[in-house]
Amino acid sequence: MALGPQTSQPHPAHPIYPDLLRGLAIVRPDQVWSTDITYVRLVHGFTYLVTIIDWYSRRVLAWRISNTLEVEFCIDCLEEALRHHGVPEIFNTDQGAQFTSNAFTRVLHEDEIHISMDGRGRALDNIFVERLWRTVKWEDIYPKGYEKIPELHLGLTEYFSFYNSGRPHQRGAAFQ
Repeated sequence: MALGPQTSQPHPAHPIYPDLLRGLAIVRPDQVWSTDITYVRLVHGFTYLVTIIDWYSRRVLAWRISNTLEVEFCIDCLEEALRHHGVPEIFNTDQGAQFTSNAFTRVLHEDEIHISMDGRGRALDNIFVERLWRTVKWEDIYPKGYEKIPELHLGLTEYFSFYNSGRPHQRGAAFQ
């Protein structure tokens, strides 16, 4: 995990949902989507990156960058994924305040999506997004040393296109 500000701080007033993924075999697209936020250091500052991936295909369905941890950029990302890729059966997150917020969970409830949340201190529950962070940082962000947010945005647009169409991924893993 990269060093940086804590991106998964819980909010004591937000509900926590059960982990629905333990022992679940991932056998088809749109069965489980997952999201997370990571810290991205730039030459001149930093930003946050949120992505939504499909667990079966490992495709990045949507992503956003923001210079704050406000929930709006997470909701924009979620709404884009739903608009362009349909509705998953289960949506998995960590217990961060953005993902437990009423504004974020309302979008999931409106489409009758089952909400699953990782247990506290269980970073491996969201292993596919954690692997994505390692990959995008080591293959794109660190080597290119982006200076500013617009440059990062252009680079990530190109990288995620490659990631989805030109980079091989494992598929259909059972989650233990």
